[in-house]
Amino acid sequence: MQDARALLSSVFGFSAFRPGQAEIVQAVADGRNVLAIMPTGGGKSLCFQLPALLSTGVTVVISPLIALMRDQVRGLHEAGVVAGALTSGNTPEETDAVWAALEDGSLKLLYIAPERLAASGTQRMLKRAGVCLIAVDEAHCVSQWGHDFRPDYLRIGELRRALDVPLAAFTATADAETRDEIILRLFDGAQPDIFLRGFDRPNLGLAFEVKQNPRQQILSFAAARKGQSGIVYCGTRAKTEALAQALAQAGHSACHYHGGMEAEDRRIVEGRFATEDGLIVVATIAFGMGVDKPDIRWVAHADLPKSIEGYYQEIGRAGRDGAPADTLTLYGPDDIRFRRSQIDEGLAPPERKAADHARLNALLGLAEALGCRRQVLLGYFGEASAPCGNCDLCLNPPEVFDATTPVRKALSAILRTGEWFGAGHLIDILTGTQTDKMRERGHETLPTFGVGTEFDTRGWQAVFRQMAAHDLVRPDPARHGALRMTEAARPILRGEAGITLRHDTIKAAPRRPQVKMLVADEDAPLLSALKAKRRALAEAARVPAYVIFTDRTLIEMAETRPETLDQMARITGVGASKLEKYGSLFLAVITGDRPDDLHPARRKLAGRDAGTLYDRLLAVQADLARGETGLDKPVTCSSAQLAKLAELRPGDLGAVARVLGDRRAERFGDAFLQVLRDAG
Repeated sequence: MQDARALLSSVFGFSAFRPGQAEIVQAVADGRNVLAIMPTGGGKSLCFQLPALLSTGVTVVISPLIALMRDQVRGLHEAGVVAGALTSGNTPEETDAVWAALEDGSLKLLYIAPERLAASGTQRMLKRAGVCLIAVDEAHCVSQWGHDFRPDYLRIGELRRALDVPLAAFTATADAETRDEIILRLFDGAQPDIFLRGFDRPNLGLAFEVKQNPRQQILSFAAARKGQSGIVYCGTRAKTEALAQALAQAGHSACHYHGGMEAEDRRIVEGRFATEDGLIVVATIAFGMGVDKPDIRWVAHADLPKSIEGYYQEIGRAGRDGAPADTLTLYGPDDIRFRRSQIDEGLAPPERKAADHARLNALLGLAEALGCRRQVLLGYFGEASAPCGNCDLCLNPPEVFDATTPVRKALSAILRTGEWFGAGHLIDILTGTQTDKMRERGHETLPTFGVGTEFDTRGWQAVFRQMAAHDLVRPDPARHGALRMTEAARPILRGEAGITLRHDTIKAAPRRPQVKMLVADEDAPLLSALKAKRRALAEAARVPAYVIFTDRTLIEMAETRPETLDQMARITGVGASKLEKYGSLFLAVITGDRPDDLHPARRKLAGRDAGTLYDRLLAVQADLARGETGLDKPVTCSSAQLAKLAELRPGDLGAVARVLGDRRAERFGDAFLQVLRDAG
């Protein structure tokens, strides 16, 4: 494990593992089959990248999106790791480079799409390549119960059997059914080592609002975060285009993205989002899985997501750098009816439909929660938590009331009209509103006519919406969306159970101010200058800006203001390769002057104890270069020899001589040994 920690620091620039990472890395490195369920932004990739560097063969990574693979490969290249991807988006030169690295044995990670497994020669190629581990990203795609099912993921189990190597599967969401199917499909039912890490993302602010003027609600939310990267998810392609246009007219940098666009147009948007600061992408869920931009500051849903798992995945695109990020989800009765009808009119078997309704119910329970949303969300994934103090309900607790009697009145109206009518007509009955439809049906004579005058139309709309959210009523597709009572409502109707609902406020909860500045006012100019330098380097290299350094790394630079490469090496995210490439360039921005160049051998030790030892050995050498009298013939050691001594720390003269040779050991040996002993 010591080797893993050393690589974590030297290659990736992290001083410590995130919670839960170390155990997973150890299990994967030990060659055990692993299923790891980790929160979005929890560092899943590192859990297979580090073991790959510790192994002697090739780790094949099966990932669902070309864009994600390319980003990860670029990031690994910047960190000094030999990695490659075989995708349809490769240039001939890129493909040749991958094959060459496979041939000479230098390739450590090979990324492929699941669709490539259908090719007859893929297994043969991987056998020849000497694969030692299969890593599966977004493993929930193997589950037909899941929200991102990919049929080609079903071939991975066959590949594991053919190669006879360990498999490590990673996902951010997997309920019990999905977990069981992953184990069945990928591990043939044999129990892997399961690591279930917390789903909490405390840096995300959660908020839901009932739709009133959806376009304006989204525009207001975006206006409070102008200049920050964000994603708006919409339920239809047409809405993405209209809302992107509205955001652009409001002065934002915005574009749309959906599956109906030409492939080249989608690639342009993906490229812009990766490289442009402050771009808003308005998209369907086609723009989702694989989005790994660390500095997305907000995610909004203009329509209700399909499920609570989908919601968690989508809001998880925000704040992956750990800095504060906000989310907003809009919903209304039309959303609920649409999602119910999607499930009911689908071709899935009854048990699947029941599971999909349960997932939707969980999301609606979150939308209509009466207490802390984070508690409700984490509770769905089996985690207990204290109130977060950061969601909209913690910041603005809702007004609640005992709704047992109003709900019983509404249920009675549904039953007395034969479950043939929607909420609009039922509300007219309850409020005693005379209409032509009322008179034609004779419904003004019903006992429930006019019994609900305690609420106006808006109030009853809120009651019916919450009844639908609590799954007390469902639209019946066979009756053109008429409301039918569910079994869950019968205890309330019979007086055996009660229910609490909340009053809808006409005015939305106060919009929280723009996301807090990521740094103090005095550090903001330096952070801007560091971002400008990063942008220039990224444009020159044609890579996303975060591949150079993430926002989190630049923020730490701005706050700590390192003055030497040793200090720079201690910044989170600055590994040896990036220190070599960019350390001096960013130090020059911070100090206003280009620092003295270090010898490459010394630069490799930057930020480590060995670097300090090197400096002490160099000082001793300067004192003794002409011997103790200062009159002897000059003798010096090479920088590489001093670096080797600093790293190996020999304990006797014989070991020193094996590094320096006899002549240099005679001149410096005793003094060098004393420096090494003093360092402990």
